[in-house]
Amino acid sequence: MVEELSYFLDLQVKQTDCGLFVSQSKYVKDLVKRFGLDSKKHTRSMIGSLLYLIASRPDIAFSVGVCARFQADPKESHLNVVRRIIRYVNGTVDHGILYSRESNLELANYSDVDWAGNADDRKSTSGGCFYVGSNLVSWMSKKQNSISLSTAKAEYIATGSYCTQLLWIKQMLSDYEINQGIITVFCDNTSAINISKNPV
Repeated sequence: MVEELSYFLDLQVKQTDCGLFVSQSKYVKDLVKRFGLDSKKHTRSMIGSLLYLIASRPDIAFSVGVCARFQADPKESHLNVVRRIIRYVNGTVDHGILYSRESNLELANYSDVDWAGNADDRKSTSGGCFYVGSNLVSWMSKKQNSISLSTAKAEYIATGSYCTQLLWIKQMLSDYEINQGIITVFCDNTSAINISKNPV
């Protein structure tokens, strides 16, 4: 399974004393070489390549996601941001994700929202990380579909969405005969937590 995933995502998987280290350093080097830091063409291809890279680089997921919103009609300012991201990944070629073997198997989610953070349409952006024990297994940064009138509503929408994702991960783990007990959702908004306890 790891070998198939490694081939599909062009991942380098290294066995260490601590566990598995996953990176896409070869892909980063090819990306920087292909587009260079002064490329004025191929903005869409650059964004597409960066979207592919976030399979092992959650540190650029938000920035690349914002650039992808303008992929259909990119401006010079978007190209400048994409160049900056490519400069960043060029300086962090060997970054990746470590999957520790010294971990429990408890499923958890950390979520946050920037309420009305998008300057264009005032929609909120949800961000979340999903862990099995101490191992990051999934992450996302997504603009919400509707405009929230309060932070509590934006946080509640995000938490509901992430609960759905957690249930899917729980089902997938049970298919591999890894059974989960309590699933934990970490949210930093007291009002959203209270609403989720009593939606009436």
